Amino acid sequence: RLQCFQTSDMARCCAQLAERRRSLLNFALLVAAYIVYLLTGAWIFSAIELPYERELRLELLDARRDFLGNNTCVSDARLEELLARALEANNYGVSVLRNDDSDNWNFVSSLFFSSTVLTTTGYGHTVPLSDGGKAFCIFYSLFGIPVTLFFLSVAVQRIMVLVTRRPISYLHRRWAMSKSKLAAIHATCLAIVTASLFILVPAWVFTSLESDWDFLESLYFCFMSLTTIGLGDYVPGQTHTQDSPHPQLYRLAITLYLLLGLVCVLVVLETCCELPQMKRLARRFNHENVRELDSETANIIDLDHTGAIPSVSEQAASLRQDKSAPYTPVPGSAVNGNLR
Repeated sequence: RLQCFQTSDMARCCAQLAERRRSLLNFALLVAAYIVYLLTGAWIFSAIELPYERELRLELLDARRDFLGNNTCVSDARLEELLARALEANNYGVSVLRNDDSDNWNFVSSLFFSSTVLTTTGYGHTVPLSDGGKAFCIFYSLFGIPVTLFFLSVAVQRIMVLVTRRPISYLHRRWAMSKSKLAAIHATCLAIVTASLFILVPAWVFTSLESDWDFLESLYFCFMSLTTIGLGDYVPGQTHTQDSPHPQLYRLAITLYLLLGLVCVLVVLETCCELPQMKRLARRFNHENVRELDSETANIIDLDHTGAIPSVSEQAASLRQDKSAPYTPVPGSAVNGNLR
């Protein structure tokens, strides 16, 4: 018996070691694939954008040369100094154009800035000018970002119960379909609805409100904002506020849209992460054994393979039976006898 136990333990250890090596190999392949994807993206961006950058640089040099030729009283050094000062002010969100006299730090604009800071979107079009503002931004973000992440997590979990877990459970009982298939169909439909309501429709609205934006630029802004990338090359309200009778209300509506859209996008991502297929895929890159799935995912996978779907009444009856089973302690003499 001892030899059998030792043989089984050795076989189990070898199996665990092989499983860990397999998961480590899968993780290494994942890292390599991500690096290749990153390098491919860099190569494509460079191939697309570098010619446009060089063309724009040549146009600016020609415009500067023409300006100096038509205005001989302006020296090259003074023009260089003026352009450097104007570009520095523009990096802080202050423009020297005559038709741009809007304040960047009124209450509504500051509210918009606070929302982009706490959600880590950070467009970069408006930044603190003073040392006190920069210090307060650090302190404000240090406590505000964790609180925002906690708030978003709680809000997403409460919404998940209403839009994901309850509908899947109801349809599972009503249609007797496996939860894994229902979860995949539900996640797909939820992603389509969210993309339509918070990306496609707002992009069409921004196209009509922002005079300088076409549909692709509006779509680009919505996607970059709701994914918290926030490059800052497109910020709504820069052109619309000149003709709008209520520019502050427009900026406030944009702030609410970004916060609500971010919550909905997180709900979609959390729904996708809870898919049994995603959990099973993620386990292949961990050190734990693939068979050591959590009870819910394991039950779903087993039901998919067997096709047996227990009813709610059967589950409740089994729980009542477990609770009603009396506890019978083992006599001490029997235990001692077995030990002997």
